[in-house]
Amino acid sequence: MTKLSPIARQIWDMKYRLKTPAGEPVDKSVEDTWARVAGALAEPEAPQMRERWAAAFGEALEGFRFLPAGRIVAGAGTGRNVTLFNCFVMGTIPDDMGGIFEHLKEAALTMQQGGGIGYDFSTLRPRGAPVKGVGADASGPLSFMDVWDAMCRTIMSAGSRRGAMMATLCCDHPDIEAFVDAKADPARLRMFNLSVLATDAFMAAVQADKPWDLVFGGRVYKTVRAKQLWDRIMRATYAQAEPGVIFIDRINRRNNLHYAETISATNPCGEQPLPPYGACLLGSVNLARLVNRPFEADAALDLAELARLTAVAVRMMDNTIDVSRFPLPQQQAEAMAKRRIGLGVTGLADALIMAGARYGSEAALALTEAWMRAIRDAAYRASIELAKEKGAFPLFDAKRYLEGETIKELPQEIRDGIAAHGIRNALLTSIAPTGTISLFAGNVSSGLEPVFSFTYRRAVLMPDGSKREEEVQDYAYALYRALKGADAPLTDAFVTAQTLEPLDHVRMQAAVQKYVDSSISKTINVPEEISFEAFRDVYAEAYASGCKGCTTYRPNPVTGAVLSLAEVKPAETPKPRQAGGVVYMTRPLDRPEALPGQTYKVTWPESAHAIYITVNDVIQDGRRRPFEVFINSKNMEHYAWTVALTRMISAVFRRGGDVAFVVEELKAVFDPRGGQWVKGRYVPSLLAAIGEVIERHMIEIGFIAGPVEGRLGDPLQQRLPLAVGAEEGDGPPPGAAFCPKCAQPALIRQEGCATCLACGYSKCS
Repeated sequence: MTKLSPIARQIWDMKYRLKTPAGEPVDKSVEDTWARVAGALAEPEAPQMRERWAAAFGEALEGFRFLPAGRIVAGAGTGRNVTLFNCFVMGTIPDDMGGIFEHLKEAALTMQQGGGIGYDFSTLRPRGAPVKGVGADASGPLSFMDVWDAMCRTIMSAGSRRGAMMATLCCDHPDIEAFVDAKADPARLRMFNLSVLATDAFMAAVQADKPWDLVFGGRVYKTVRAKQLWDRIMRATYAQAEPGVIFIDRINRRNNLHYAETISATNPCGEQPLPPYGACLLGSVNLARLVNRPFEADAALDLAELARLTAVAVRMMDNTIDVSRFPLPQQQAEAMAKRRIGLGVTGLADALIMAGARYGSEAALALTEAWMRAIRDAAYRASIELAKEKGAFPLFDAKRYLEGETIKELPQEIRDGIAAHGIRNALLTSIAPTGTISLFAGNVSSGLEPVFSFTYRRAVLMPDGSKREEEVQDYAYALYRALKGADAPLTDAFVTAQTLEPLDHVRMQAAVQKYVDSSISKTINVPEEISFEAFRDVYAEAYASGCKGCTTYRPNPVTGAVLSLAEVKPAETPKPRQAGGVVYMTRPLDRPEALPGQTYKVTWPESAHAIYITVNDVIQDGRRRPFEVFINSKNMEHYAWTVALTRMISAVFRRGGDVAFVVEELKAVFDPRGGQWVKGRYVPSLLAAIGEVIERHMIEIGFIAGPVEGRLGDPLQQRLPLAVGAEEGDGPPPGAAFCPKCAQPALIRQEGCATCLACGYSKCS
């Protein structure tokens, strides 16, 4: 029986373990899960060969050596009507109302089955452009993105995750400036990742500081300086981590299917640039499990086993195309015509540590290139062998396929094999986010990312409702301690994302990209104090070194806008709280037509949805005071008591006088099941948390005086306050943020995604 850590067991039980509709486990062990997946993926084989291939596939899965994407592990062999493909790029949106909303319907159907989606909105006319026949002006692509955003918030994708979306807009679209600035509004387009499609012509214009025309339908709407537009993109992502940049001409030029498709969008995390209705099928070889003699002077990756495992993985993924369901027939037709797969790696950083190479160093670059070259070549050889057995992908054109830039870089014997026999899969390699499955596999480093933290502590919920703390360790770190002893000094290879230079990330991404025919999902973590000029250089280096895109994360949260109905001047002299003397009024305060207010978001561990608390104020005698409260949550379990609390507190507030006692009463409530650790402090109950929010509001408007330690609610905004770093092994990982699901300070940014090390929550993996 495979031994799982508590967090790995929790992830398996919640995400991947097959259960009956009543919740009874069908998979009694992880081995049962692997057998289920292996058997399902062997079904396309000839009947007499199915048992053999099921055994081979099961062997590849054992020990977490090959990790199919989470949707495959969760869905294969279950009989459920779900897709095994992670994400899709949807069809080209026509520039007419009927076509736009038909594509919105397609997006909803796709997300309902569990697929993330990517869209290029460059086909929609800009804001203010005339709409012939109706005598009106167009509202522009961003207005329709708002519609998609609302749809995504409404549709719950298969399982228990919200869907993820990518929106792209070309650098010469007239609305590109509004697109770049869109996420400065913390309440807008929160379900989207945004990326600018940067062409080679634009990058050349940036370097030469030339004028740049913003064009739609042959009409120039505006001319800007290319460098100024580039700096605007850079300043937006410096401030709020978006938009990302996709070097779209390089993607199309180096596409194996350059002769059969044009790409203008990617899946939500960016590792799969895809044509209209393209589908994203993912799996990863776990390099950390293939290092012989780890931490010794002669430590080395087993290249022969890597090649053998890669060949089995290619066959498994090719079979997945045949057994998967698809939300739309267009997606199935596209997948079958090209048989695209995205085989990648995980555990790269751990494998480098085990081999004694510091991430980003020359030694690490050399090893990484050797390993990735071995995977690429083994994958192409395996696909050629499959073509001999089962036939090439239907749109294969030997002459034009062999003219591709990426194909020309293959060894001659592989190109000869393609010419003689064809190839089963048009594209084969991609580096995808592996946050959740990497945690499941023993907390190996994710994708090609460096290790985020070697050790941290997390709270584990026990069956009886109590909690205990456990230490979670990175795979390589735990193995080193087991082999070398708890007191052995760490080698120089033990580096984390926080200690690396940004260009170390870029060099690693560029090295891997040489051997990846699709693309890479990678987050370049940069320090908050990095200068804008140095930050901008990261993107320049990414373009110069051959990357297909660039995504960074700088911990500098967007300042949230206060939600208010009317502008209010602050009181000139805030009055302190006065003890006693409660004034009782028989006539409640009158409610003006408009009130200023603030909305706060509170996340509570084990609650699926956040609670939003709005406190509106009234001005009385030159003093701002709370007038009413609204408490809302999508969690129906809270509905009755939140409505009751809203009415009672508002009734008290409207009577006037010293109403601060409401805070004292709420903060005194203790949950008999125990409170929660929220943002580094113990809060005795959810009601106490609400009381703290109201108390904070009263202080900030000057109704009561005195600072309050540990502010729980932030004005409604999409920001993740950083946790305070602690000593190694004591507390959350440095640089981690608070998880929106479990509210623990264990959310990290990697590969364009947010992944919680405490509960396994992931936004788009």
